[in-house]
Amino acid sequence: MEFDLQGYLKVRRTMVEDALNTLLPVESERPQKLNEAIRYSVLAPGKRLRPTLVIAAAEALGKAAEMVMPVACALECIHVFSLIHDDLPCMDNDDYRRGRLTNHKVYGEAMALLAGDALLALAFELVAANPCSVPLDCVVRTIHIIARASGTRGMVGGQVVDMESQGREVSEETLFYIHEHKTGALILGSVEAGAVMAGASQPELEALRVYGRQIGLAFQIADDILDVVGDEARIGKPVGSDQERDKATYPRLFGLEKSREMAHFHVQQALSALGPFGQGADPLRAIASYIVERDL
Repeated sequence: MEFDLQGYLKVRRTMVEDALNTLLPVESERPQKLNEAIRYSVLAPGKRLRPTLVIAAAEALGKAAEMVMPVACALECIHVFSLIHDDLPCMDNDDYRRGRLTNHKVYGEAMALLAGDALLALAFELVAANPCSVPLDCVVRTIHIIARASGTRGMVGGQVVDMESQGREVSEETLFYIHEHKTGALILGSVEAGAVMAGASQPELEALRVYGRQIGLAFQIADDILDVVGDEARIGKPVGSDQERDKATYPRLFGLEKSREMAHFHVQQALSALGPFGQGADPLRAIASYIVERDL
């Protein structure tokens, strides 16, 4: 039978959001305004792709979602921290995110900056707390994976090169670097973190790394395409913003059709990497296919 991806995503999204609602600082505690700003952005409607990938990777190895839920929530906190900071006037200066006003438009730039800082710290607190009693070496490895994926060798490094490339002609190598780091690193890190917390063997981890790297690239290429042809109401942000900012994107360098072909190629590479896994990896397979079926 065909895998029910939408049903799977809905259930996992609800699980993640319930956990986040419990784990995030509450508005009744000081500093109330900061906690309110944090909850405003984290609990805004979203796909929850990164935490779902953490869960799906663990499930592919026969482990339950609950075992990796704190790590799943940590990845969502880091993702939202990056969105809050990306939207600031000193970066992309966006007014809307996930279909609502951005954090700094509601709470001011200083509070938005601090909300992002607090979310990054909270992410590592959630992993280190280890309420599910995962072996400590797995916890330490997971902290290393998430830190690498978030920092200069990952998301932040990719954001810097993306900023430096605005308004310039870039090479294919530079564009690949931006996409692999700015977006791909945290997607890969989500898959890796779920696998490590679930006790993956080295061959299993290597296969899932290939999967994570390939869907990370496919996801960002698809986002580049959606910025050109997408529905603003569905993607939750203005269409055409990349072109307006003269950003380095795949459609700009290769055109739409070639970009679509490249996205599909990376998805096929991801699916091939899952060959050794059984039906437990069906959610990962379905997510890979979904990435390039989002109205491209």
